[in-house]
Amino acid sequence: MSRVRTLVEVIAVVGSAQARMLARRLRHGPRRPSWSLQTEAALTAMRAPMDHSKRRGVAWLREVTALLPVRSPQRAQVRLRDVRFGDVRCLECTPLADPAPSRTIFHIHGGGYVIGSPEMSLDAIVRIAVGAGARVVAVDYRLAPEHRFPAALDDCVAALRALLREVDASQVALAGDSAGGALCVATLCSLRDAGERLPAAAALFCPWTDPLADGGSMISNEPFDFGDRALLVGWARDYAGDGASDPRVTVLAANLAGLPPLLIQAGDAEILRDQILAFAERARKASVDVTLHVEPDMFHDWQVQAGIVPAGVPALEDAIRFLRERLA
Repeated sequence: MSRVRTLVEVIAVVGSAQARMLARRLRHGPRRPSWSLQTEAALTAMRAPMDHSKRRGVAWLREVTALLPVRSPQRAQVRLRDVRFGDVRCLECTPLADPAPSRTIFHIHGGGYVIGSPEMSLDAIVRIAVGAGARVVAVDYRLAPEHRFPAALDDCVAALRALLREVDASQVALAGDSAGGALCVATLCSLRDAGERLPAAAALFCPWTDPLADGGSMISNEPFDFGDRALLVGWARDYAGDGASDPRVTVLAANLAGLPPLLIQAGDAEILRDQILAFAERARKASVDVTLHVEPDMFHDWQVQAGIVPAGVPALEDAIRFLRERLA
């Protein structure tokens, strides 16, 4: 009964938001010049539950995300199974065309440290596995507020270390979006600081590098994205409390020297744009090989929403090419 109530509630919330969006669009046109009706509808459908969760809380938002079906047009081309690395549950995705690929992608999902799972990121994981001809190992790290910092990081480090005991680091790359992108950076820094060999590369999709950032794109891009500063700061506090400025959380402040080549993607209309650009510049100054792409008019995580946002497909394909080349 609880699931039914939640489903009815979220349908009402999203339906109302979509009606307002359509009325505004008919009067004033799209919010951004390139946005099709499909793109704007997708953003509205993502934003409405986020806004509503400010009243209903993280537990309600998890219920909502658990109810939403995640499909992938390439699902039949992969095998999925639960595995454990470093006593951490992971979802392994292997292309059927190559059941023993030499490449391995270690995937870290986003969700502000408080929501998300490998299953929620299934479409992106499947697309990466098929496109890169790689096994994808997606880590199911512990979430806040039940498990506070550094629980998520500890799980990622433990799982990656265990994976690297089985696979040569030269054939492993990382990929992660939003908080998962930040966890990719923090995980690499943890291995580097321990004197361990690092994976060959990392693809960072809209990495959340400065959780307490204010001003700039955090304000100017808020009308075009599906989150806002109040929501994100609340999640950062749920995860790290007063430690949100720790460089393992605010990776913009981390020592980035010695990291492997990074692909960094950002949307020009997302609230995190400025901090992502600042992170890319800091990485370059630390002599890291950085490939930066900023997509015009796009909001946060558009590329991992490739199933519903058309512009996400070419962005994800660019990342797949990067990963294939770095693991050649």
